[in-house]
Amino acid sequence: MQILTKISVSLSHTSSSSSAALLFSKSLRPNFFHHRKNPFSYPIQPNRCRVLFSSSPSMESAAVTVDSVADKLKKQSLGNDGSNSKRMLKLEELNWDHSFVRELPADPRTDTIPREVLHACYTKMLPSVEVENPQLVVWSDSVAELLELDPKEFERPDFPLLFSGASPLVGAVPYAQNYGGHQFGMWAGQLGDGRAITLGEVLNSKSERWELQLKGAGKTPYSRFADGLAVLRSSIREFLCSEAMHSLGIPTTRALCLVMTGKNVSRDMFYDGNPKDEPGAIVCRVAESFLRFGSYQLHASRGKEDLEIVRTLADYTIRHHFPHIENMSKSESISFSIGEKDDTVVDLTSNKYAAWAVEVAERTASTIARWQGVGFTHGVMNTDNMSVLGLTIDYGPFGFLDAFDPSFTPNTTDLPGRRYCFANQPDIGLWNVAQFATSLSTAQLLNDKEANYAMERYGIKFMDDYQAIMTKKLGLVKYNKQMIGELLKNMAVDKVDYTNFFRLLSNIKADPTIPDNQLLIPLKAALLDIGQERKEAWTSWVKSYIQELSTIGVSDDERKASMNSVNPKYILRNYLCQSAIDAAEQDDFGEVRRLLKVMQRPFDEQPGMEKYARLPPAWAYRPGVGMLSCSS
Repeated sequence: MQILTKISVSLSHTSSSSSAALLFSKSLRPNFFHHRKNPFSYPIQPNRCRVLFSSSPSMESAAVTVDSVADKLKKQSLGNDGSNSKRMLKLEELNWDHSFVRELPADPRTDTIPREVLHACYTKMLPSVEVENPQLVVWSDSVAELLELDPKEFERPDFPLLFSGASPLVGAVPYAQNYGGHQFGMWAGQLGDGRAITLGEVLNSKSERWELQLKGAGKTPYSRFADGLAVLRSSIREFLCSEAMHSLGIPTTRALCLVMTGKNVSRDMFYDGNPKDEPGAIVCRVAESFLRFGSYQLHASRGKEDLEIVRTLADYTIRHHFPHIENMSKSESISFSIGEKDDTVVDLTSNKYAAWAVEVAERTASTIARWQGVGFTHGVMNTDNMSVLGLTIDYGPFGFLDAFDPSFTPNTTDLPGRRYCFANQPDIGLWNVAQFATSLSTAQLLNDKEANYAMERYGIKFMDDYQAIMTKKLGLVKYNKQMIGELLKNMAVDKVDYTNFFRLLSNIKADPTIPDNQLLIPLKAALLDIGQERKEAWTSWVKSYIQELSTIGVSDDERKASMNSVNPKYILRNYLCQSAIDAAEQDDFGEVRRLLKVMQRPFDEQPGMEKYARLPPAWAYRPGVGMLSCSS
């Protein structure tokens, strides 16, 4: 395909902090894709592109951004719909719908024998996990509210049986989704839900569609040689991070509950030939959809016979999850011209798939910009782990930055090349969008210019959002490339804690008369063990920062409140997860539940909870705490 030939990929990394931080220090939009050291380049020039929008009210109402989606989801979880009178439901009263099963091609077989599943988007599949006195470990009241599920249902004696899959849930039609993907840059063919089984979709009174999925519920045809199960350790991490990311304002899949099965599962955590038994568990994940880039890639890769499935699946996705695109008309006039010499104008309203690809690209870019803002590293950004809704999905070997290190990866499998390290995430996002666009082009849903435009929009959206986020984190009114670049360089040199530093930064006073020897006092807790030379470097930066603040005209208190609303005090550090896991493995679920409550209010001071904002203790750096493999 022409698209692929227009993208040059070179994932070469070094351990140098300055080179790993290149993305941040070179972050002016016009040269984002053209700097020769950038891992990705292609010939479209963002500043040459002309995008025309009408002022049609219908177009304004149709525009959907990650900001609006995240805001909508947060309001839903907080119950800010202006109505407290809706009746909460029992499990038997949930309004199930099964559009995925009803409208898409099915596997004619329902067995779990590992095999290639052709010409199908899913396989109907009952959970097969074995349980013995299963226990409810933790649950999310805010997710229950999305489903309009009465929180008293969590108290039912049969709840653990129902949400382990051991007992059938009335109205559910379980299935496992079929998809493929690129893993570490290499096409892996068919992958699919190897240990996740979707129960179906629940429609609430606002006609919002929520898919419920049990992760760790047993074998499927996509399990290959694995057991289809999950352990308590990884399940706690997924549950807590899903809810923590939501509270940080980042689009994400959610988690309704976590059940311990009462049976052990054997896992070789370190791949050293010494497996051990661990408690088995199941997370009930919730999202508007679990469709991934790989859902379309697989069928596009199988040639003519399956290309129509790509179109069918795209139509399904747009109809149910991007209805504003389905309803666009030519009167809304969305068009663009490409290149300096090419005056071709393409009207996106003449091709809904092009408009959809652009929105998928922009949602992806915006979500990854938010990751960078809070120091989140996904760890395994394979295309089968990329949501077409722009959600953070599949929490495996994730990690939040402690000491700022742009080359940080939480994934042991990724250590040799650090393909998915923190600094590379924006570029990998673009690479993944390119694979998605290629699949749509293979199915003749996009032409090359439309595909390239989707990738261009990714770059522009990422830089717009990233610059806006960093500007807010520093309490500035406009983006200052030099100041932010210098700050990140200093943080990398001194391995400064990412979260604590930005939280402390709000204590700086916009007073240029403060003596040099007092400038670093507000940052003392973050600038640990630095010598005289580094103190001078930091003093110089703080002086320039104060000078910038003094020109803004915003009071210190107002700026502090604004900065603290975007710089969290609490993040889900790996050692916090591990403490909760250690207790839960001894049947003490109190710490998991306390940690959930803290992470639901990450920007609040929460007096008495300060220990959850502390730097990692020495034991946190032992093997198995900070690093995980893809399959943990």
